Amino acid sequence: MPDDSPPNTTGATTAAAIPAGRVAGVDYGRRRIGVAICDTHRILSSPLCVRQTTGDKTADGAFFRKLVAEEAIVGFVVGLPIHADGTDSRMSVEVERFGAWLTAETRLPVVFHDERYSSREATGLLAGSGLTRGRKKERTDAIAAQVVLSSWLDAQAHGGADPRPGPLDA
Repeated sequence: MPDDSPPNTTGATTAAAIPAGRVAGVDYGRRRIGVAICDTHRILSSPLCVRQTTGDKTADGAFFRKLVAEEAIVGFVVGLPIHADGTDSRMSVEVERFGAWLTAETRLPVVFHDERYSSREATGLLAGSGLTRGRKKERTDAIAAQVVLSSWLDAQAHGGADPRPGPLDA
């Protein structure tokens, strides 16, 4: 996983750099990483899994390489947690570092997409699910990844999205 060195965002690319095919959405967290995928036509996204991280870079790298191989992933959309005014949060620097690591591990392009309020939306989507509190917590990160991926897919369908989101009220 990412280290404490300054972020290397050279792994981040524009959406146009992701070739046609299935894309994985990622909701990065220090303990859990939510993953969602879309179909090859990039119409629908679905939550896939939640990866419990242990800090073992080798195991995490193997997980993502296996995901790429099994699901025929061509690129990643990683949720970028920024403030409502468009400025970086503490976590956004870590997420950018994770994106560079993910590119190095998988050799696939990574784009960042605004994830503001994705966890809140995911929690709302699970509210009436009938799942226990523990099961909801397990699924929230995968649903948040789906929300980010769906938002990116919508943006692509309507002319693309800025590689770096700005203020919400701009």
